Amino acid sequence: MQLNRTTANVEKRPIKVLQFGEGNFLRAFIDWMIHEMNEKADFNAGVAVVQPIPQGLGELLSSQDGLYHLYLNGIEKGQLINKKMLVDCIQSVVNPYEDYNAYLQLAEEEELKFVFSNTTEAGITYKAGDAKDKVQDSFPAKLTAFLNHRFEHFKGDASKGLIILPCELIDKNGVKLKEIILKYAADWGLSDDFKTWLDSACTFYNTLVDRIVPGYPKDRIKEIHEELGFEDQLVVEGEQFHLMVMEGDQSIKEVLPFEKAGLNIIVTDNQAPYRTRKVRILNGAHTLMVPVGLLAGIPTVRENIEDATVGQFVNDALTQEIIPSLPAAEGLTEFKDDVLDRFRNPFIQHYLKSISLNSFPKFKTRVLPSIVSYMEKEQKAPAYLSKSFASLIKLYDPKNKVGFEAQDNADVVELLGTVWEEYRSEYFSLDELVKKVLSYDTLWEADLSVNTLLVEEVSKSLREIESTAELV
Repeated sequence: MQLNRTTANVEKRPIKVLQFGEGNFLRAFIDWMIHEMNEKADFNAGVAVVQPIPQGLGELLSSQDGLYHLYLNGIEKGQLINKKMLVDCIQSVVNPYEDYNAYLQLAEEEELKFVFSNTTEAGITYKAGDAKDKVQDSFPAKLTAFLNHRFEHFKGDASKGLIILPCELIDKNGVKLKEIILKYAADWGLSDDFKTWLDSACTFYNTLVDRIVPGYPKDRIKEIHEELGFEDQLVVEGEQFHLMVMEGDQSIKEVLPFEKAGLNIIVTDNQAPYRTRKVRILNGAHTLMVPVGLLAGIPTVRENIEDATVGQFVNDALTQEIIPSLPAAEGLTEFKDDVLDRFRNPFIQHYLKSISLNSFPKFKTRVLPSIVSYMEKEQKAPAYLSKSFASLIKLYDPKNKVGFEAQDNADVVELLGTVWEEYRSEYFSLDELVKKVLSYDTLWEADLSVNTLLVEEVSKSLREIESTAELV
């Protein structure tokens, strides 16, 4: 049986949430939270999903009327837990590249109150050339046009301002998003009244989100369909653990009933300690593992952690280089051990390829800060993190032997393709290839090639990978 609102008995809800992104994480985290608040706290919130890029899951999600099943698997208080639920909060899906007017009309929804997004680290960026009156390329530009349309439609009514909670994993994501919106407002000559409304009626929170979401359980989907009685093409799996840290005014508790729903959400005036350990240890471990594991032919997180060689590599990188690079704090080793236990969750298959989207921007956000801090403290390059860096450069070699096709910013993919082609043409050496990649300041926001110790260590690792194919 096909899954839709005709075959499943679910109620219609008013649109209170605009969501940029339709991927696994948002559906297993934000939409799940909204589902829980609807069920346990009478939130009665519907979600309108905006597909943020031309290619996406919008059409498939629309074909199921926004419905999908979520499986949460893992260990909770020593007990094996397997929960499943039909998540029904998504009411509509809009692809602005196909119907821009329908996208703007969402801004006219009377009860709209919240905006969530997850467009990866590459999403919250300013792109010159995005114009006001046609579909924009960047997420911040789309949101600027949306907010301005809402401001104009409701004639500057302060009660129609929105609470904006970006989930992209960059520091001060709310602050950064607002800065870019104001830049577009200046570019487009939007009114001072709009800028005042944005500042006084809209609230931007910095956020940190944490749940491991492996996504679509392709290995057992036939079994799941038989169990559900539906042909659900958007089943998503996640772990039991979840955490969301919001940095901003405590007043959000008055409009978002997460406490009543029993959700693990922290509202604080300083998320830095939570963010630093999570991004550098949990996300850092994922990101440094991806190229090493894929080049080793090991497809999932759990299998890599259980592999004697790669598992030891990841543990040593965390213990000997990432944790020492962090500000002194209690509980870092315990947090690391908990993270590795979460990676070993036997109930979820988290494929490295699903983590590999935009690997270079992720490396910049999640691993590079540990490299920089380590070198400042130790006055030498970290061997394990440099090995991961070299493995990433090799993974983006178009002629890698593992069949990996990079999904990243077009300019990053083009750069790596070019330097590997020129290296094979003997235009320059492997050391110079590394310098070319490390000097790409458009990505790194710095010329990393001036750090000769880092260049030497990454080059050394890349020579080993090229000559022996041994990664660790």
